[in-house]
Amino acid sequence: MSESEVASPLASTPYALRHTCVSTWLNAGVSETQVAQWASHSVAVLKRVYAKCIVGEEERAMQKITEALRRS
Repeated sequence: MSESEVASPLASTPYALRHTCVSTWLNAGVSETQVAQWASHSVAVLKRVYAKCIVGEEERAMQKITEALRRS
């Protein structure tokens, strides 16, 4: 790690960088199953720990439904 990375608020606790990474994956729309596998969590643990970190999930879900209806 560089000095600036170590000084970053993200490095203030051992799991802050991991938490940020997992939250970023989820907010990017990566499936919960895939994120759980990458993070070595069960999906249940993933949902319990990171549910509050997911932003825009409902909007993405509605967009997927709209796209599916247009295809059919």
